[in-house]
Amino acid sequence: MHPETAQYNQAQSPGDQRVCELLAQEIERALPEAENKVWHAHPVWFLDGNPVVGYSKLKGSVRILFWSGQSFSSPGLAPEGKFKAAEARFAEVGAVDLSSLRNWLAESREVQWDYKNIVKRKGRLERLK
Repeated sequence: MHPETAQYNQAQSPGDQRVCELLAQEIERALPEAENKVWHAHPVWFLDGNPVVGYSKLKGSVRILFWSGQSFSSPGLAPEGKFKAAEARFAEVGAVDLSSLRNWLAESREVQWDYKNIVKRKGRLERLK
């Protein structure tokens, strides 16, 4: 885990910190080759330069965001934004369904839209996998 991600987690309230640490551990386990950095002030993991998953503290919860999540077959994610992203929110560590999280993480490797080149393509997404 990138040191900035650890700092991000430590800056949260104790309950939110536990959620963030659990998410980071599960992401690191599922995507060991992914590059992790704090991007736009939040921890994000990238595969081949393409953002696939990240999390952020919102009012009352921690949100995990999958950039290609609307194309996943595993249930439980809510659409987020106008592109292909989808999210889940957790108010406490006990709300994290590890089975669903692990399914989403597995799909994040297999189902990807090309966000890395979205500017070059003038806002148009293309499916990578």
